[in-house]
Amino acid sequence: MSGTRDILDTILARKREEIADLRKITTLEKLEALALEQDPPRGFAAALRRAAIAGPAVIAEIKRASPSKGLIRADFDASWLALEYEHGGAACLSVLTDRDFFQGGDEYLIAARRACSLPVIRKDFLIDEIQIVQARTIGADCVLLIAAALSPQRLHDLHKVSRALGLDVLVEIHNGAELQQVLDAQIGDDYLLGINNRSLRTFETRLETTLELLDRVPASAEVVTESGIGTAADVQRILAAGVRRFLVGESLMRQPSPAAALRKLIAS
Repeated sequence: MSGTRDILDTILARKREEIADLRKITTLEKLEALALEQDPPRGFAAALRRAAIAGPAVIAEIKRASPSKGLIRADFDASWLALEYEHGGAACLSVLTDRDFFQGGDEYLIAARRACSLPVIRKDFLIDEIQIVQARTIGADCVLLIAAALSPQRLHDLHKVSRALGLDVLVEIHNGAELQQVLDAQIGDDYLLGINNRSLRTFETRLETTLELLDRVPASAEVVTESGIGTAADVQRILAAGVRRFLVGESLMRQPSPAAALRKLIAS
């Protein structure tokens, strides 16, 4: 699909506008003070680690829409979805906060986290430290850093800011070149490595993306496979390759009962 890279560029251009707007109404220092007032992070990576001992550890995603699929769920209630996912056996939550392209919002993360006891990742396009600090002010326990949107140095710097705030970090890649970028960023092994099976350029989804990259991933990496997990067979296929952490969104969001769908997905 031609021009799909332009979608990322368009999103990032909008993020730069949002960052400029945010800096007009507040300062990094004020947000840092507000971040310190929040409840301590719930331990996103630790929750996944505990869940992975017993079976598939699922990050269940609250996502109303996407640029490629449009509206995913019309009857959207972040609090209800959070409870459904918790009752269905999710280890953690992912909440989209991008408004313009995913119809998300900070208020959905706040509502979801208040409704349950699960740790929550802020799923957005984070390219500036003020966004990282803001994520902590709305209660995020983890942040997403997308390798395709960041230089190795920028990834290093934002990872450092995140960890200083007690936030866990999920670094997302789509291919081998981006994996090398992450390794070049020299952030050690203090992060979760998300392998997104959906191509950033074509939006084609292949579970083979995770499977083909595993041999190149450091042995110490805590891998999360993302996108394209729709059936229990998909889960079993990935488990057989040694990956025990899954981010699942669209296939659950479309179900009348996400809790029942999640239980069926991870049943052995």
